[in-house]
Order: sequence, then structure tokens, then C-alpha cells
Amino acid sequence: MSTVERARELQGELAELRRALHREPELGLHLPRTQEKVLAALDGLPLEISTGRSLSSVTAVLRGTGAPGGAVLLRGDMDALPVQETTGLDYASRIDGRMHACGHDLHTAGLVGAARLLCDRREQLSGDVVFMFQPGEEGFNGAGMMIDEGVLDAAGKKPDAAYAIHVTSSQIPCGAVYARPGAMMSACDELRVTVRGRGGHGSSPHRAKDPVPAVCEMVTALQTHVTRTFDVFDPVVVTVGRLSAGSKSNIIPESAAFDATVRSYSAQNRELLRTGLPALVEGIARAHGLEVEVEYEVLFPVTVNSPDETGFALDTARELLGAEAVLPAPNPINGSEDFSLVLEQVPGAMLFLGAVLADRDPRTAPTNHAPSAAFDDAVLSRQAALLADLATRRLAATAG
Repeated sequence: MSTVERARELQGELAELRRALHREPELGLHLPRTQEKVLAALDGLPLEISTGRSLSSVTAVLRGTGAPGGAVLLRGDMDALPVQETTGLDYASRIDGRMHACGHDLHTAGLVGAARLLCDRREQLSGDVVFMFQPGEEGFNGAGMMIDEGVLDAAGKKPDAAYAIHVTSSQIPCGAVYARPGAMMSACDELRVTVRGRGGHGSSPHRAKDPVPAVCEMVTALQTHVTRTFDVFDPVVVTVGRLSAGSKSNIIPESAAFDATVRSYSAQNRELLRTGLPALVEGIARAHGLEVEVEYEVLFPVTVNSPDETGFALDTARELLGAEAVLPAPNPINGSEDFSLVLEQVPGAMLFLGAVLADRDPRTAPTNHAPSAAFDDAVLSRQAALLADLATRRLAATAG
């Protein structure tokens, strides 16, 4: 029986697990109910299982009993988002203000499926497989924490390769695999600015020190800085996602603040942003005679796919799913991933898998993170089969 055929037999169980996860989404690093469901799904399999000390992670190691070989790491993230779901699905989130709007419930269930498939062929594995069930991908550095707790040494040897699959609710046709060598996703940092002045009556701004015009100038100056400092062929993106000031129209506030997300694709531009953006807002504050507090937090590096591992992964997908199912990515994706921290230490690839609902057009369907984002769990068997074959074939290639 082929990997795809066996994975199809698991489809019902995987979909049931995925929907159970979807109904009870959890945020951040501490996911006790999610962890419980994963442990139950892995129970009885020939795995060496450990859980995280400072986060609700699950690390499972499968020891192949075939020829001696190396190790491969497969990752699935598990956390949800602080989003109020509006899909109307019968398995929609039961918890107000939380939703699996990024498809991590599919990632978790798909990785369980890969574990089931690989345990079935344990005697064919020329080495070991590490299953990395990760909390805290959505801005909590869960991957970094798992690395600190030893996930890359879980098999007793560093992995030779690492792979992750991320589903999308739009853009990519359902069932299609999408990836590119080199930069796959952007680096992500955050700029936080608070401008302090002196409050007063809105009728007499000359008697106060108004921080609002300065903050407005900063927001627009950031965009001009991007277009006048950086090469368009090595792009950066600066987006102000939060801006706050004041309590009433006729009151000049004491302070105003904004937060911006900062994306880049090269180390050189990332460093220019880290030094240049704070200097810009500080200069504007001085020009207005105001005080300013600036925080620039360096978060996650560029997600860089190894050319060799990406080529191997796409070749595997073509053989497993058919040539028509593979779509080489012409450009990187502007989102960011803490799987980049794994790929800094282990060659590997982040792949994307279309999971658009059958009645939606990929071009107009709601994107990941939207309250109406929805994913077709029919792709779970494809995800599980591809992860399993990537591990099996990669271990066979380095068997000694």
C-alpha cells in the first residue's frame, strides 16, 4: 500500500482530531488541552515522548530499526490566535475571542498523521525522526524555547534536515504545494514608540506640547524612509498596526503611541532598519521639543529554505502527489515564522499547502488570520503523507 493510500485511511481520524483542536483553541506557550489531545493521539505508538518544561510542547522521537542513519525533524505548530471566529462552521471555536485562524490545528493533526504512518514503517526507516509539536509560534518564540530545551538534540544527534508544512486559506489552490529555495519568508521585528508632551485644552495648543502631530509625522515619515532608503529589489515593509492618543476631541493628551511591524529579507537591510527607524522618530521628537521612548525588538530572522532540501522536498511532492500539484514560488511570502530559528541551525524547508474550501476562489478567499478564514481538512492526508515520505526518503539518502 502506498503512503498516500495509507494516509487516506487515516483521513477520518485526522479530521476528527483537527476539528476537536479547532473547537478548543489555545493561545501562546501554554496549551494544556491541546497538549493533552496530542498525547492521547500518540498513545500506544513506539515513540520516546517528552514534554516541555517552560511551555506545553511535545517532542516525540521514533527510532528507525532499518539500516543505521541520521535524523530528520518534522515540525507542526499548535497555537491559535486572539480572533473572534465568524465562519459559522459546525466545529467553530467554542471559546470567545480565540480561533485557529492560521491553520495550526491542521499542522498538529497532520503531524500526528505523519507519526502514525512512520511508526507503521519503522523497520524501513534508516535513522530517527523527531516530531516537534510546538506552541507559541504566533509571536511567542516557541521554536526558540524548544531549541533551548533541546529539541534539536532529542534524537541524540543533530537532525540532518528539518521540514514544516504551512496551510493557507487563500491564494494557493487546494492540495497544491508551494515553495522556493532561499528566502521563503521575511524577518520580523517590532518598533514601539511613545511620545510624551504636555497636555492641555484643545483650544489653546500653544500652551501645551501636543504629541499627536509629531506621531502623525512619524508615521508618514516611516513610509518615506522606506522608499528613499531601501532598494526596491531588496524590499522592506513597515506597517503601523496600532496608534493611540487622547480621550476626547478638545483635550490635548500627555502622550501618544504607536506600534509597527517591520519586515525585511536581508541582514544588511534588517540592521539599517534597526538603527535607522529609532533615529528617525527620535529626530522628529526633538524637532517638536518632545520626549520619546523607542523600543526596537528583534524577533525572527528570514526563513531561509536550503536549496538542496527545497529541491528534494519539491521532487518528493511531485513523485507523491503528481507534477501538477507542485507550484514553485516566484517570490517570498511577507509573513514571518519562528521555524526560521530551526532552519538557521539545520538545513531544511518550509513548504506551503493550499487548503482553500472547495466553494471558494483562492484569489478572493479570506486570508490566514481573518475571522472568516477556513481550511479544508481534506488536505490532512496529503500533509501527513508528504511529511512521512520526506522523512523516509531523506533518511534513506544518508543511510550509512
